[in-house]
Amino acid sequence: MKSGEKYLILGGGGMIGRQIAHEISSSLSPASILIWSMSEAEVQRAVEPLSKQFSKVKFEGVWGDMFLRSEWTAAGGARQRRDLLDSAADRAKLLEDLLDDMNAADERSTLANVIRDFKPGVIVDAVNTATGISYQDVFTTSHAARKALGELLAESAADSGSFSLESFAQTLETLLLSQSIPQLIRHVLIIKNAMVDAGTRLYLKVGTTGTGGMGLNIPYTHSEDKPSTALMTKTAIAFAHTGLLFLMARTPGCPVVKELKPGALVGYANIERRKQIRDHKQGGIVQVYETRTERLGAALDLREAPDKYRELRPLEAVVIDTGENGIFTRGEFEAITHIWQMEFITPEEIAEQVVLEIKGSNTGYDVIAAIDSAVMNPTYRAGYLRQFALNDVARLEKQTGLPSVALGQLGPPELGKLLWEAFLLKTQYATLTAVLAKKPQSLSEELFTLVQRDAGLQQAMAAVGLPILTPAGDSLIRGPFIRIPEIPNVTKPALTPEAVNAWADKGWIDLRPANMQRWVDRIARMNASSRDTHGCGSAAFTRESYVGDEISIGAVVGWIFNIEGYRIK
Repeated sequence: MKSGEKYLILGGGGMIGRQIAHEISSSLSPASILIWSMSEAEVQRAVEPLSKQFSKVKFEGVWGDMFLRSEWTAAGGARQRRDLLDSAADRAKLLEDLLDDMNAADERSTLANVIRDFKPGVIVDAVNTATGISYQDVFTTSHAARKALGELLAESAADSGSFSLESFAQTLETLLLSQSIPQLIRHVLIIKNAMVDAGTRLYLKVGTTGTGGMGLNIPYTHSEDKPSTALMTKTAIAFAHTGLLFLMARTPGCPVVKELKPGALVGYANIERRKQIRDHKQGGIVQVYETRTERLGAALDLREAPDKYRELRPLEAVVIDTGENGIFTRGEFEAITHIWQMEFITPEEIAEQVVLEIKGSNTGYDVIAAIDSAVMNPTYRAGYLRQFALNDVARLEKQTGLPSVALGQLGPPELGKLLWEAFLLKTQYATLTAVLAKKPQSLSEELFTLVQRDAGLQQAMAAVGLPILTPAGDSLIRGPFIRIPEIPNVTKPALTPEAVNAWADKGWIDLRPANMQRWVDRIARMNASSRDTHGCGSAAFTRESYVGDEISIGAVVGWIFNIEGYRIK
């Protein structure tokens, strides 16, 4: 932990976020805190009292939907997602941000731009991401899409022109946009890239169990029947989010990643007489109407037109405000917090643990650390048996004359490319020392000669979708299928010098001198590390160590992945 750091609190205008800002201000001596919330009013309710109480801390605010592009946030009028869905042009932009080029979406992202501009040392994410994504309700939208499709098919069969293709397009696009997993994946990747660029050292997520720590038979949904499909989606997304954060924590160059998951009702923010109650499902203010009695018949109208009843007044109630969970009456709060029901935890207690984790204390509540300690790790037995397996494969290679290099069924795509390139170097030169005795131009020419005189070798590479880029860089030796680039629904992408370089790096066997120079640089480091292990004890064996002079293709590529950043644990 450092004093004088900059903190970004996502969801800082909410009940938990405000308390976290308070605890950080009183315990950690921050230089500045940026509060982000959905609305300007929420931000001001957080910033104004904090600024008065902690005059040495600079408080700033930003508002808007962090899942949207910059043009739709505060500077552009703070557009709401539900309003964007009504516009075909805006839906097209939403789909572009969700499904198309990741780098372009990153550049447009409000969240990414704020992180890169503010450069926080610590981000505390108190946004209920799982709720925001899951309550777009993919189940209800799927039913609407099925109904619309059925109507389209019926109209088509009847040759009627009354069906609205525009309406069907809106329903289908809304369904695509409500898919939870693509949204979550893109969100995590965008925030990861932005934090790496900004130099953020710690990302701490205040997550959710989705059900307040209860089971599949949970009775406490947002007034839905149990088990609510939206609530089950919330739980699924909450733990999918945890899984992605677990991966982020194991990614080189990323900040330290932690997550706290309250497993109870979080409350409370206020107790008051509420003169107007907002209907959280239908919107608007709940009204009291003069009632009437009707006899039960064959059908029941669940939502009659309000003008059939005489409106009396807005509904009033004494309530306990529990923030994101909603407002409850005494009876509701008493029931949900009853012993062995959901019970509850206060935002102050959560904020205390957040600050302890920022300080580096072992609270025992970090879910990422808990998963990390619980996963089954590599074993001594497997390491011992590994060499027997490799020896058996080598024996069969010798008997059959078939090289066992790469089929392309294990990713990333670079793996197959690098293995085949290492195989060519091994076949031609056998040792690191022999490679280092050659110039990159000679390596390029000699490996190309090797490939040209062995048609079977060419065919094996091409069969698994790995084309061979010739030394001049103007021709490919290929088969009918090329694995890289992978562009959805595109089979004939445009060729540019930049694209050729990118695809060659990703998944083409590249015999150009420039790539041979990269191999020379790598092998020089391997060779130096091999010499450094002699007579130096176990301390000499580090991530950069390569043992021996012989080119062992899997060990070579494993070394490259270690050095060029694929695993940190």
